[in-house]
Amino acid sequence: MLLAIDTSAGTSVAVVDRDAGILAQADEADTRRHAEVIGTLIQRVLAESGVGPGGLSGVVAGMGPGPFTGLRVGIAAARAFAFGIGKPVVPLISHDALALDLAEPLIVVTDARRREIAWSSYAAGDELGLPVRLGGPLLARPDELDTGADGGGSRRRVDAATIPAGALGMLGERLFAAGRPFGPSEPLYLRPPDVTPSAGPKRVSR
Repeated sequence: MLLAIDTSAGTSVAVVDRDAGILAQADEADTRRHAEVIGTLIQRVLAESGVGPGGLSGVVAGMGPGPFTGLRVGIAAARAFAFGIGKPVVPLISHDALALDLAEPLIVVTDARRREIAWSSYAAGDELGLPVRLGGPLLARPDELDTGADGGGSRRRVDAATIPAGALGMLGERLFAAGRPFGPSEPLYLRPPDVTPSAGPKRVSR
């Protein structure tokens, strides 16, 4: 069983089991409340699923794409929880959750703020139903996105306000069972944070 956490768009937390599926999921669409709700959502899904921390085999972390401020909350929570229970972190690209068992070409779109979107394009799933990503994750202005990109014909577009942690967790279970690699170990922020360190130490006046 896995605890799955994603804050690349809204906040979503779930407990999943490879055989039983999604045992519990809790979501918060407000992109300004990641830090406020993450702990409560983790407690809720553990209680609803009846799974204690010792029953988990790992923690899935949605690695983006996403804005720096929100995305880092979920990744930090996943890493801290995994460290606390002595289990591994399973990093996954967040958009891939919506391409599990995909039967048709798809473009996943999430809000990247600053009048930009983050997108990834997919072909239909492979023989195991696992995602086949053709392009992205990348940033674009809304009017720049071509749903026929990558020479694959027209693709259905899905604008996701929240990446469902249940689907992300099941993706982790399915990848592990198939012996497939997980996602990147570093977050996909797609742009640097707004705050950067100063060039040198501040002068202290006496």
